Amino acid sequence: MISAQSGLRQQWNIVSPDADAESVTRLAREVGCPEAIALLLMSRGIVDASTAKTFFNPSLDDLIDPMLMLGMPEAVARIQQAVRGGEPILIYGDYDVDGTTATVLLKTAIERTAAKDRPAVVTYHVPHRLREGYGMQTGVLGTAAASGVRLVISVDTGIRAFAAADEAKALGLDLIVTDHHLPDDVVGVPNAIAVINPAQEGCGYPFKSLCGAGVAFKLAHAILSAAAETEEERSKLRNSLIPSFLKLVAIATIADSVPLEGENRVIVALGLRELRNPVQPGLRALMQVAQIPANRPPTATEVGFRLAPRINAAGRMDIASEVVELFLTRDSERASTLAEKLNRLNDDRRATEAKALEDIETRLVCLRGDDGVFPAECIVFDDPAWHRGVLGILASRIVDRTGRPALVLTHEDGHAHGSGRSIDGFHLLDALTAVHTEGDALFTKFGGHAHAVGFSLPSGSVEALQTRMRTYSSSLLNGALLAPPLECDVELSFHELTSEFFDWLTRCGPFGVGNPEPVFVTRRVTLSADVRLIKERHICLQLFREDEPARFSALGWSRATDWPSRCAEMGLQRGSVVDIAYRLKCATNPQFPGLELELLDINLS
Repeated sequence: MISAQSGLRQQWNIVSPDADAESVTRLAREVGCPEAIALLLMSRGIVDASTAKTFFNPSLDDLIDPMLMLGMPEAVARIQQAVRGGEPILIYGDYDVDGTTATVLLKTAIERTAAKDRPAVVTYHVPHRLREGYGMQTGVLGTAAASGVRLVISVDTGIRAFAAADEAKALGLDLIVTDHHLPDDVVGVPNAIAVINPAQEGCGYPFKSLCGAGVAFKLAHAILSAAAETEEERSKLRNSLIPSFLKLVAIATIADSVPLEGENRVIVALGLRELRNPVQPGLRALMQVAQIPANRPPTATEVGFRLAPRINAAGRMDIASEVVELFLTRDSERASTLAEKLNRLNDDRRATEAKALEDIETRLVCLRGDDGVFPAECIVFDDPAWHRGVLGILASRIVDRTGRPALVLTHEDGHAHGSGRSIDGFHLLDALTAVHTEGDALFTKFGGHAHAVGFSLPSGSVEALQTRMRTYSSSLLNGALLAPPLECDVELSFHELTSEFFDWLTRCGPFGVGNPEPVFVTRRVTLSADVRLIKERHICLQLFREDEPARFSALGWSRATDWPSRCAEMGLQRGSVVDIAYRLKCATNPQFPGLELELLDINLS
């Protein structure tokens, strides 16, 4: 493939499981699935029927005991003490999907553990992205202490909040940190009565990739379990409360792009199931404005591209605390009002993003070399006109367009604020750590993980950031990272693409990072008609194989690949014989039901 972002031909890497045909047939027979699905399972390391059946049937029993997490016993005991003593508790959240849903989960759980005649006093603070920025602020802690708060619990933030932790101690506040971001390798973790983060050193929790809401859910699960004293209460916890909580955890897990494997896949699979026709007014109203049908569980794609952007829009464009209110309110009218506001904010976000992308596209054209290839370095763009709320999205778009890691910044009152996104194999937080310590310290604040970071620095230091990132990244970004092979799962014939196969394929989901949607290869297929353009940007091919009756439409969406130019370059026309790499989809147009192919790459046979 000649990729629009790299100018390099992409190779296809078809995963070959270490199994013979007899083993594939045996697994298919024992599981009851098509052999192509058995081959797909083996290509992903699932080689026996027992593991396969667990994979296809995730259950609450697959959730890991939260008490295995370092710091959990101390956190549970301190929260119980606060609830029983009537101490005011502050939950310190964050302004994205992960942080707001985590706030809702923990507030709800703590309140449920209180006695009916003595309700828990739980407030929350969700920072304003523009006025406060990311992370715990000492001023907020001072206000909380003055109001009588004695226990602060962070969610999805705090793992590097060393100054805030010291301030909390000086104010007489007990602090519990729950977070999933990577701790500081040198300093360690903040001084708190408990730090709950599976990524911290010494934590024996076996699954390390929970999102922030996932970690908060673990604390919620632990305190609810501790409060359940009778068999009836334990039954209600298992059969009602935990499944209900998993709805929001699933949304956050998908939105935060953590790997959908292990416990995360269990959380999302169960949570999506519970999202069918929700009764909570806010969630129901949000799904309605996002046009997600209520008669079936939503897909991970619908959550990621319809629900999550509307939730994030509040933090990006306005006040994220309204998301917490949306998910806590029992007033259907208020819920509808808030959901409609999130919908409008998302429209505003899209318009703001589109305007900035026009400028970015112009810059990218200038950045290409004479050979049409982008430099082998991290791209750093800044503009004071760009809205801070969309910087992460803009960085993602640059990565999609160029195949390079990207940092995008804007300026305000002498300070630059930025977000970054990366590619596989280039650890972005390590990169920021390296350039920060290369000479004079660059950042006033930074954090994140391998694929996503946030940071701030003086505006006058942006040029130094560009220079250091260029030097650091160019030494690491090579051909293998910039033009990775297209990972393909199984080579199939058209006759294997049946409705039964698609049903089994759907059960292999939910798909996302760590459990990518399978990519298939079919060779020597023939175009039964000339290439059809869709809106001058996309393409539709009609394909068949000479030895098979099945025919399929294959759609090429021009996001990172200029499909019309690609087809013209290869001279594709009726009768052309090609090899294709694709994903299998169910057609969304009711006039043309059935299965269709989403093209990822195409080569002449």
